[in-house]
Amino acid sequence: MPHEIPILTVSQLTTAIKHSLESTFSLVWLQGEVSNCKLQSSGHIYFSLKDAYAQVAAVMFRGDASNLKMLPKDGDQVIVQGQLNVYPPTGKYQIVVRELRLAGLGEMLLKLEELKVKLHHRGWFKAEHKKILPKFPKKIGVVTSPTGAVIQDILNILTRRAVGFHLILNPVKVQGPGAAQEIAKAIQDFNTFSLVDVMIVGRGGGSIEDLWAFNEEIVAEAIFNSKIPVISAVGHETDHCIADYVADVRAPTPSAAAEIVIAENAQQLHHFHQISRRLDHSIKQTLLHHRLCLKTILRQPLLTSPYAILGDWMQKVDEVRQEIELSILRFFKQSRSILESREKILQTLKPSMQIFHLREKILHLQKALDASMLQQLSERRRAVYLNQEKIFMDQRWKVKLEHLRELLKNKEEALKLINPRNLLTKGYTILFSEKDQSVISSVRMLKKDQKIRMLFSDGEALAQINEIWSK
Repeated sequence: MPHEIPILTVSQLTTAIKHSLESTFSLVWLQGEVSNCKLQSSGHIYFSLKDAYAQVAAVMFRGDASNLKMLPKDGDQVIVQGQLNVYPPTGKYQIVVRELRLAGLGEMLLKLEELKVKLHHRGWFKAEHKKILPKFPKKIGVVTSPTGAVIQDILNILTRRAVGFHLILNPVKVQGPGAAQEIAKAIQDFNTFSLVDVMIVGRGGGSIEDLWAFNEEIVAEAIFNSKIPVISAVGHETDHCIADYVADVRAPTPSAAAEIVIAENAQQLHHFHQISRRLDHSIKQTLLHHRLCLKTILRQPLLTSPYAILGDWMQKVDEVRQEIELSILRFFKQSRSILESREKILQTLKPSMQIFHLREKILHLQKALDASMLQQLSERRRAVYLNQEKIFMDQRWKVKLEHLRELLKNKEEALKLINPRNLLTKGYTILFSEKDQSVISSVRMLKKDQKIRMLFSDGEALAQINEIWSK
């Protein structure tokens, strides 16, 4: 009996193919052209990937599609990552895309947009970071290719419209590998050595690949960190790159950049020429007017002799001078009298004189106190000798004697306290101005380098103020 051939259902075959295909191609990378791209209301994207000989269906579900920065469109060259899947209702295989990136030019544009967003978040495009161009630059730096037409265009504009400038070219590659690094280093060198007042960074027109060096982050960072104002002049008027957004000024062309650099200079020269012409005309008109006025004045009879006009005034001047001299003499005499009277008053108010009088008064009081004490002691001694036995018996006299002794001691202490010399022995001192001998009672009366006289209990000293601190 022949071996029986197993019969499968369509679902069983499809399931078997599904398991085999999905396990074999669990992760694949594909590159191809997008066609029949449709975005559903559900957020899913359906499209086909094709090349010259084949195509495959593709689907990107909403969860992964939401991460795309740019939706693909028909004709885009893309690179996708995903896994193969069999859809049983139709029996077709498809790739479930998890990641999608633009290839070639599209990928470059995507990188450009990502860098724009990144630098925008850093604030590098904000107007508050833009530096003002110098009005009259003496040294102009140019970062470009030494063999291109850019440097010739810039030189042509500058030599025709400006004078007295010095141009420094820092030659670099403007496209190809290493171009961005050379451009960034040239900008940094100009800043490191402070070579110029303003610099032009640019090149001629070209494709986005040709201009790509000016879209690199390293160039944008060098321009942003430049202390020297930077004018970006990349390509033609319709070309835009990252360097244009970061630079302090964007010029549509390199020639326009040269005109911007010297715009203020040319405008000022034109303005000066206009002012010069108006000034010449005004001076001529003024001279003509005053010449006519002078001729008219010289015809007046009073001008035949200067004394006809100046005689009365000259006499008046003599009279006023004499009155002023007399007033000055009176003022000096009165001031001298007031000064002498105030000097006498100051002499009486001088702390040294007051101290002298107080010292004399203290000596007089001390002598009187000594005499009174001696007299009282003599009288008490006499009374003691006469009434020795009675005094020793009478305790009241003992108490009174102790009281008198205590009183005498208190008076002696009081006299010592009011004696200025005793105060000075405790570390105090009195400051006098060396110039007018007045007492210095406040730090506000002192000046730096002022000389002062210091009175101590046992003498005097001369000092000079070096530092002053006030509360």
